[in-house]
Parts: sequence; structure tokens; C-alpha cells
Amino acid sequence: MLNEEELLQQLKSKTHKEQAFRTLITLYKERLYWHIRNIVKSHDDTDDVLQNTFIKVFKNINNFKGNSKLYSWMYRIATNESITFINKNVKRLQISSEDVQKLAISNLTSDVYFEGDEIQLKLQQAIASLPNKQQLVFNMKYFQDLKYKEMADILETSEGALKASYHIAVKKIESYLTQD
Repeated sequence: MLNEEELLQQLKSKTHKEQAFRTLITLYKERLYWHIRNIVKSHDDTDDVLQNTFIKVFKNINNFKGNSKLYSWMYRIATNESITFINKNVKRLQISSEDVQKLAISNLTSDVYFEGDEIQLKLQQAIASLPNKQQLVFNMKYFQDLKYKEMADILETSEGALKASYHIAVKKIESYLTQD
């Protein structure tokens, strides 16, 4: 098994790039899928955003400076691609990003890949009611159990700001879930 530095060297080499990229996809596809899925909600949309993420990674791997972990860099690309996807839907549908989120949540009930029950659907509705930044922070901490340090690298912000955002998000979700 390659370590990150060896994988990066192979990704940047002309002779090993494609094989190394297949390894990269195998290593990170599932984690990135669930990160994106928590943002865009739909399985089909997630697949599209994931594919765009890997295309961007492939095209831009030589620009990766190594200032963060490779995974953090890819996570940042996935996050930005997800936000771009939502913003395109906002423009295309000519509705607010909150309405795009509500539409995505309402479509979850008919999504054959959504295996959640009523409680999970209610949680998704509560998360969708948060501002975008709080949604990201909550999803990354709650569903993916990322450390604040990793989140700070990915979102390029301070750990303190993330802790505050997460705390506020949790309070808002608790309030949403306990209201009648």
C-alpha cells in the first residue's frame, strides 16, 4: 500500500498517473460520495458532482502544493463542486438556495437510494433549514466525524469558528426537532 507522498508522486508522473488515479478513486470514492451526498441530497446528483470532483482532481493534481493533506484538498474540491452544483440549480430553477434544499429534501422520499426513516428525514429537514456554512460544518462533524483541524484545512477557517458554527447548528437542529 502506498503512503500519501508516494501516491502523490505517482499521480504527478506521466507513466503512473492513470494507475495511481485509479488507486486514489478506490481509496476516497466512498468518503467523498457521502460528503457530497450530505450536501446535494440526491444519489444521481451526487454521482455527477463526484465525477466532476475527480475530473478536477485529475486535471489539477500538478497544482497541488502539499500545504495540506491530499484528502483535505480533494474534500475542498468536492465541497466547492457541491456548492457550485446547488448554485447552478438556484439559477436554473430561479429559486433561493433554501428552496433548492427544501426541494432536494422533498425528493428524498422518492429517492430509491434513501434508506432513512421518518426520523432521518426530519433530521435532513432540520439540517436543510440551517445556513449553508452551518450545514457543511454539521455534516462534516456529525456524519463524517472529522476533527476540527481537518475541517479547518478543508474549509480554510479557524477551529474556533468551526466549533462555534457546530454548536449553533446543533442548538438549531435540537430546536427544530423538538418543535411541534
